[in-house]
Amino acid sequence: MSKMFAKVLSSAVLGVDAYIVKVEAHLENVYPASFMTVGLPEGAVKESKERVMAAIKNTGFQLKQKRIVINLAPADIRKEGTAFDLPIAVGILAAHGIVDPTFLDKVILIGELSLDGKLRPVKGIFPICLKARQDKIKGVILPKDNLQEASLVEGIRIAGVETLNDVVDILNGVKTLDSTERPSKKMQLDQYENIQDFADVKGQENVKRAFEVAAAGGHNILLIGPPGSGKTMLAKRLPGILPSMTIDEIFETTKIHSVAGLTSAENGVIVSRAYRSPHHTISDVGLIGGGQVPKPGEVSLAHNGVLFLDELPEFKKSVLEVMRQPLEDGNVTITRARMSLTYPANFMLVAAMNPCPCGYFTDPSHDCSCHPVAIQKYLSRISGPLLDRIDIHIEVPAVPFDQLADTRQGEVSANIRKRVEGARAIQTKRFKPFERLHSNAGMEKKQVQAFCEIDSKGSQLLKQAMDKLGLSARAYDRILKVSRSIADLAGEDHILPVHLGEAIQYRSLDRNNWGS
Repeated sequence: MSKMFAKVLSSAVLGVDAYIVKVEAHLENVYPASFMTVGLPEGAVKESKERVMAAIKNTGFQLKQKRIVINLAPADIRKEGTAFDLPIAVGILAAHGIVDPTFLDKVILIGELSLDGKLRPVKGIFPICLKARQDKIKGVILPKDNLQEASLVEGIRIAGVETLNDVVDILNGVKTLDSTERPSKKMQLDQYENIQDFADVKGQENVKRAFEVAAAGGHNILLIGPPGSGKTMLAKRLPGILPSMTIDEIFETTKIHSVAGLTSAENGVIVSRAYRSPHHTISDVGLIGGGQVPKPGEVSLAHNGVLFLDELPEFKKSVLEVMRQPLEDGNVTITRARMSLTYPANFMLVAAMNPCPCGYFTDPSHDCSCHPVAIQKYLSRISGPLLDRIDIHIEVPAVPFDQLADTRQGEVSANIRKRVEGARAIQTKRFKPFERLHSNAGMEKKQVQAFCEIDSKGSQLLKQAMDKLGLSARAYDRILKVSRSIADLAGEDHILPVHLGEAIQYRSLDRNNWGS
């Protein structure tokens, strides 16, 4: 009884990183013919046999009736998705002697097959190409629609193909690997091309200043104001004043979006800072991530960008509480019975809320219809520990008519961004000895003590504020961090009382007399 065997390299993603999968194809002259996939395949992988056999036949290859066994190694990690279609098909063709096996251990094959043999795009291409480069694999053969995403990874050869026939031609030497031009050669990496501008915002100068301070130090910010005061409009413009993304940040962000399947042929590389705005009905899993094989949630999709939570008290309490870990650590760990994965989640939180259920508690031009007990109950939906993790609380009043009617344009985001980048450059130099610390918001107790020293006048001012407002120890540190960012914007080496005074103003909800 003759036996035939072939081994093909492929790859899959676990968390945000890829690992190599060896696809082994074994054929036997056993009747009746059958097809079996082993190696912990999930539903879509088990179904691949139907797509693969149809694609092979419709491409014009004639196979003998044999028993086919496909093994996906390592066999102790669950495999999911449709990306193994192509390596399984090539493994079967190589075992039949149709494909030359010479290069099968030198290239990674990845892609979903349609029934007519065409290749469809798959998730996770970017981390897979990074893994191929890391392991010094010669090249990657992938669907043409994934080429834009893969092309940013230099140092490996990439072939974007359209059909199974094209793959066979490359492996048999009829066509060359990397025969397609990389889109990255023509890409315009303009990070601010479609970003909304602060120049469109009428009035609200004090709120714009708070956003500038928040961007300068990477601080979380809470907006409190009546409906229609422009809270959402302001939040949407925050990415436009954040510093340009570094190449490392572009790689990190693209990896996460690739794993989540949010890249495409048009936006294969994520070059702009993310802006995520989930609805208040979102679940814990939707916000943090999860599932049988944990997938990234909104906090990870907002990595290196902005997470905007509108109507903050309307979110379920359990949803808000699970955000405490990513706000503190910059990552989120999702544990399931089968595995535990950690996703990056270093984002700026912008939250918005009304001051009461009707929205007009602090609005001088509208009467509030809410009972004091209802207002207190509404505000208590946001826990103290969560509020303490938000550095800046700022009131956003309704814009007066004369400011709305003013035709003069406000300051453009590009000018604000220059000041923010100047402050961030100071912080980069300051935190150079510290790994994973890049902004004032990320300082821990030791760094606060080292870099946020205040003189006797500043200490007296802060003591008075703490006593009158009843601030927590964490709020004390937050005020010092924000003061440090204000000083950096001013180019000052030392925190002055004027910087402390401005920072204290950004703790609205901590005031005992707030709203009175």
